[in-house]
Amino acid sequence: MNGKNHQADACTMIIFGATGDLTKRKLFPALYNLAKDQFLPDSFAIVGVGRQEMTSEDFRSQMRGNLAEFVGKDVDESLIDWFAERTHYTGGDFAAKKTFSELKKLLKELDKKFDIPENYFFYLATPPALFGLVTEKVAELGLTAETEGWRRFIYEKPFGRDLESARALNAELKSLLNESQIYRIDHYLGKETVQNILVFRFGNSIFEPIWNRNYIDHVQITVAEKLGVEQRGGYYDTAGALRDMIPNHIFQLVTLTAMEPPISFEANAVRDEQAKILCAIQPFSPEDVLHKAVRGQYGDGVIEDAKKIAYRNEPNVPPQSNTETFAALKLSIDNWRWAGVPFYVRTGKRMAARHSEIVVQFKKAPFMLFRDTSIEKLTTNRITIHIQPDEGITLHFGAKIPGPLVNMGAVDMDFNYLDHFGEQVSTGYERLLYDCMTGDATLFQRADMVESSWQIVSPVLDVWQAIPARSFPNYPAGSWGPEESDALLAADGRKWKNTVD
Repeated sequence: MNGKNHQADACTMIIFGATGDLTKRKLFPALYNLAKDQFLPDSFAIVGVGRQEMTSEDFRSQMRGNLAEFVGKDVDESLIDWFAERTHYTGGDFAAKKTFSELKKLLKELDKKFDIPENYFFYLATPPALFGLVTEKVAELGLTAETEGWRRFIYEKPFGRDLESARALNAELKSLLNESQIYRIDHYLGKETVQNILVFRFGNSIFEPIWNRNYIDHVQITVAEKLGVEQRGGYYDTAGALRDMIPNHIFQLVTLTAMEPPISFEANAVRDEQAKILCAIQPFSPEDVLHKAVRGQYGDGVIEDAKKIAYRNEPNVPPQSNTETFAALKLSIDNWRWAGVPFYVRTGKRMAARHSEIVVQFKKAPFMLFRDTSIEKLTTNRITIHIQPDEGITLHFGAKIPGPLVNMGAVDMDFNYLDHFGEQVSTGYERLLYDCMTGDATLFQRADMVESSWQIVSPVLDVWQAIPARSFPNYPAGSWGPEESDALLAADGRKWKNTVD
């Protein structure tokens, strides 16, 4: 998809928290990539809003430096000039009416200068505690009403920290906005391979007929990181691995893997099917939490010959912290397609590799045909959807080893995005920003999906809070997590697929 036929609507992007890390590392590079591929309209402007005072010229200078650093090689200076002309800044206290009055005045000036028909989208790259406040201040000045152009709001995760807070935040925002104006972003869904799941499943007739309990033994979803908490110890210790990753990233992958075919690719048709999967995941009882949920915390270890300190020794982390840096769950989807097929999910910090993938493990074929051969066991088929760092798909199956005897060897057929389509420079935000500008909410979470996700993990959070972990730290940095995680699958006669396998 390229060219001016696909340009987004003329609009202005307003970034709250414009001086933060997300803006310089992800948002501006994503906008640059969209402009380079001609997806941005000529009538386009950016307004950064931050707490610190600075001039628009200072902000442009920062933007130039950040693009030079994070876009990579072959930066187009003429394109950066184009951005600079359209980039402005206004600063002040987010609780002060003056900040928003000046913003409104600036937007009117830019509408006139760049011929923009009052289409605004507001990106809240702020702490979640400010979501309601900022939206309310914008609403007070009449900037949420869609009387002239459209108005859309993007909210970064985490969207709430439990079911109660998510419901309260949804209620607050929906008292100010229509649901159609709310875009709850999950940058994982901007990745090509994640979007390709639906095309892979529903666009290929060889896969859809076997995508069910008759042929699939189980599904594994792993989101592993080599990094620790870095400088985010203060935030992370109030969240933990379960809150940080599972209700958003991982449940989105679960729903895309498990959902029924939607009647169309229209946003609500897709999200209706995703919501059905979240409702079908069996709730955890307190007893289930003890047997179907695992938590871990990394200790000292070695990654790539470098020593890594324990989580409890990280900056801004209490020395006796019981916050988990690893979480694994066994999920059961109570519907016709997936009855009896467990979905195992895990995520963790300081693991052996940076490694995100979905593994669909098929059932074994009957052995009787091979009883009188040299084959001792059959290779089980699996499809692995690689999300990062290398995006692609692998089909694992058995083939006869050349020679006079009937022996079987395991072989892989690999599809790699880089090999087939060339390098696509992407931050993961390009598609999501573009979709917001064009009004396509397919890849954004709806209110009911957010609340259903928190409803699933709430019992786990409650039990873990009531019963502090006694064994932390229970896995060394550079490993694949605690032994209890392996035992979770071993109890069912299964094991995790790791990148070294």
